[in-house]
Amino acid sequence: MNIAVIGATGMVGSRLVAEAVTRGHQVVAASRRPQQTPAPGIIPTAVDLADEQHGAAALDAALAKSDAVLLTVRPAAGQEDSIAPSTSAVLDAAAKAGIRVLVVGGAGPLKSPRRPGLLVIDDPDHVPAQWRAIAGASTAQLRTCKEHPYGNWTYLSPPSLLEPGTRTGTYRRGTTTLLTAPDGTSRISVEDLAVAALDELEHPEGERHFTVAAAVADGGSRTTSA
Repeated sequence: MNIAVIGATGMVGSRLVAEAVTRGHQVVAASRRPQQTPAPGIIPTAVDLADEQHGAAALDAALAKSDAVLLTVRPAAGQEDSIAPSTSAVLDAAAKAGIRVLVVGGAGPLKSPRRPGLLVIDDPDHVPAQWRAIAGASTAQLRTCKEHPYGNWTYLSPPSLLEPGTRTGTYRRGTTTLLTAPDGTSRISVEDLAVAALDELEHPEGERHFTVAAAVADGGSRTTSA
């Protein structure tokens, strides 16, 4: 499969690229400042979604020969409002190319597991005040997907805590409610998030919005076959 990764040099994007290449896919690694060191299976490509003059054309070119696009961009502090138009631009380009979009977003729009009727963004147990702006951006991002006329997209919400770690190849998958461990924590390594994202691209399960979390004992975990 030819996969375009938007945000390829970021914490999440770089792991998505590595996982995709490990599985034998060809990757267009798109970012504002692409890495220039050649690597097998990777085509570094400059795409700046904020560039009003050249961004759309660069994005169209990046997606032109791709079978799917993974969008994983995180706005800088104070620029959270940029995520919705950036997401809309990727959906526009994907519609032109006729390819699937997998958005790796945020936990904000998930339902709180212990407070019925409350989203994670509104639950201080999972989103402290200093994270509320970025959680709001992910909620707006999912809304943008739902309101966009192009329907071939899936939104992946990570758990509350996402950080570099170990690739175990094992994780739990849920739908629209935040997954927690018995101790109440909600986490996964970025490496295992990438495993889950590529599993979904290779074997779509038909859900528009889903989430994943680290495996727990007797917790209905799954292990990737890749």
